[in-house]
Amino acid sequence: MSEDIYDLIVIGAGPGGYVAAIRAAQLGMKTAVVEMRESLGGVCLNEGCIPSKALLDSSELFSMAKNRFDAHGIEISEPKLDLAKMMGRKDAIVRKLTDGISFLFKKNKITRFNGAGKLAGPRGDGLQVVAVTTKDSPAIPVLINGKHVLLATGGRPVELPSFPFDGKTVVSSREALCFTDVPEHLLVVGGGFIGLELGSVWGRLGAKVTVAEMLPGILPNTDRQLADALAASLKKQGMNFMLQATVTGADIKGDWAMVSVKTGDKIEEIPCDKILVAVGRKPLTANLGLSEAGIGLDEKGRIPVDMNYETTVDGIYAIGDLIAGPMLAHKAMEEGVVFAERLAGQASQVDYEFIPGIVYTWPEAASVGKTEEELKNGDIPYVAGKFPFAANGRARCMDETDGFVKVLAHRDTGRVLGVHILGPRASEMIAEAVTVISYGGSAQDIALTFHAHPTLSEAMKEAALDVEKRTIHA
Repeated sequence: MSEDIYDLIVIGAGPGGYVAAIRAAQLGMKTAVVEMRESLGGVCLNEGCIPSKALLDSSELFSMAKNRFDAHGIEISEPKLDLAKMMGRKDAIVRKLTDGISFLFKKNKITRFNGAGKLAGPRGDGLQVVAVTTKDSPAIPVLINGKHVLLATGGRPVELPSFPFDGKTVVSSREALCFTDVPEHLLVVGGGFIGLELGSVWGRLGAKVTVAEMLPGILPNTDRQLADALAASLKKQGMNFMLQATVTGADIKGDWAMVSVKTGDKIEEIPCDKILVAVGRKPLTANLGLSEAGIGLDEKGRIPVDMNYETTVDGIYAIGDLIAGPMLAHKAMEEGVVFAERLAGQASQVDYEFIPGIVYTWPEAASVGKTEEELKNGDIPYVAGKFPFAANGRARCMDETDGFVKVLAHRDTGRVLGVHILGPRASEMIAEAVTVISYGGSAQDIALTFHAHPTLSEAMKEAALDVEKRTIHA
């Protein structure tokens, strides 16, 4: 057993865990992190957010060179895909960022244990013990002591019982980021963020892509007007959709599969060489010693916590994908900061109402606050202001005219209740909406604020003006 006593031990070095560790160290806590991967950053940095965005950007450039340069007066020969080089670029980005986190750990004097962490019970003097199983010592775990333990192990893809992952034909997002060849036909099961983004990558690079979604539309929790408009745009790009469709099974032979998809009373057989199952993620709570510690799970397999992120056991906490709320990296990061600050006695809190959600397709989709459907169902009086990118000068110059900005404001007070953007760089534009909605700002606040010309952000100003039907350029 290590004789060191840490103020905080964090199990998991994903976005929530590593951020919590750094903030705790900044606040003067002696901090240790237990992570089983060789590299830091968790799923997001190693096999999620970052590598997928690297491939999305590369594939978008390839698609532009192939299909759109000519309209700009740029004549080139048919571009050739070097997939290995594209993957190498992606991997280099990941390495640079994971190395950056390692540097931050050293800078903040955070001790790292490379192995699988598990709660090993209280020591009897107010300290919690964490057992770390390492590659060098698989039979005899290293025991470390801490005043507080934070669980931040993240989540993992949900597997379908009818055809489990095999890592080759039936894959999760992890394998879909590492294909060595472009699939001939990629069947994506699930019309959510992950499926649409990875479907876009491989569609741009030449694959036929079919999305099977069991609900009537993609992105079920998104503003319906925005989701339907994105679906229409993706269809124009060649993505096929099978809605209200249930995948019932797959007959896999060699490198191909025949997948049975039921829509209504009809069953269709879909031949494909890759099946990406992207039906959601679930908390990664196995092998943490929760039941032995007396920590139960809710009906969705999540760990209940209080406002300080403390579980039902004193001194043990949880954040990120392990607890209620959207499974988003920026949500986990914010929780990591707030957890550490509250542990230090500060009155920090997370504004869960104002967490933005983004789909990094092209065009991008970004939302914050209430959808129109939520406002209608809640009988909340509202006014919608909308402005199309087709009427925005910068979007015209970029030849990126698909989409719109929609501002939803309270009919009586003008307070912004929700903002939904479909269009170029929506992921960057949504930050303004998050700021305004967080401080209780009004549509008029946006409308009266300077937005440089010509910029995409002018569409936000015009949509805010349209709340009072004062838009100028539409």
